[in-house]
Amino acid sequence: MPLDRDSAEPLYLQIADSLRREILGHDLAPGSVLPSEAALQERFGVARSVVRQAVGRLADEGLVHRRQGAPSVVAPPAEHRRLVQRTAGMFDQFARSGHRLRTRVDEVVHAEPPPDAGAFLRTQDTLRLGRLRSVEGEPLSYVRTWLPRSSVPELDPADLVDASLHRLLTDRHGLRPRSGRRQIRSVAADARLAAALEVPEGSPLLLLEGETVDQHGRPLEWFTTWHRADKVVFDVDVTDTAEVVTVDRAGAARTDTPPGPPDLDRVRELLAELQHLLGP
Repeated sequence: MPLDRDSAEPLYLQIADSLRREILGHDLAPGSVLPSEAALQERFGVARSVVRQAVGRLADEGLVHRRQGAPSVVAPPAEHRRLVQRTAGMFDQFARSGHRLRTRVDEVVHAEPPPDAGAFLRTQDTLRLGRLRSVEGEPLSYVRTWLPRSSVPELDPADLVDASLHRLLTDRHGLRPRSGRRQIRSVAADARLAAALEVPEGSPLLLLEGETVDQHGRPLEWFTTWHRADKVVFDVDVTDTAEVVTVDRAGAARTDTPPGPPDLDRVRELLAELQHLLGP
């Protein structure tokens, strides 16, 4: 893209933006050599000092590596890993790995859920949460969550800033995420997601969608999370436990594992309910 020399934005930032788009859009692949300073001077029609500022900006962002006496190269993308078969949310998983996950809350509104979410939650009276998750100022994912309003009648958006939704549900409402199903597929970033995640429109995203029930087996949440495919890797633990593959009504394959040890907390809760029903 040509530089806008009438813009208030410095030329080196415009050059950095142009090169950044090429890197994130994989026109400049990881490990490839960045065009020389002379080539960038000729391409953009600027002084060498401006080119050096632009490349320095990309180096500060970790997008390129600079070495004395050697050409600059496109850095391999930093990867953040998460386990998809854990009920623990992204916030808690990143905290355990030593990363500070930041959360920006875009919305907490009363909204009607999509059909699949409404069917699982068994209500149309839901709250919709929109949150952007990032690490060290770099956006990693955008998550949209639906919660039954009967479960969380009061939810202050300020309580979700740089915080875990699951921890809030547990500590304040006594609702512990216990189990659920997850689906993963690849999608392209639309204009809204591209702007939020700071990637070119059409970039590949990893979509993680799922449902979670609480310790009582009641619907707790339905969520859809879009992850940057160049920054997030999904890990899956594999064991020698026998698995049974079934097909649900929609025709999607599902892998089930035999139940593990009994949930002692749930057993105690059931015994207390039974004693209450039977009386003294």
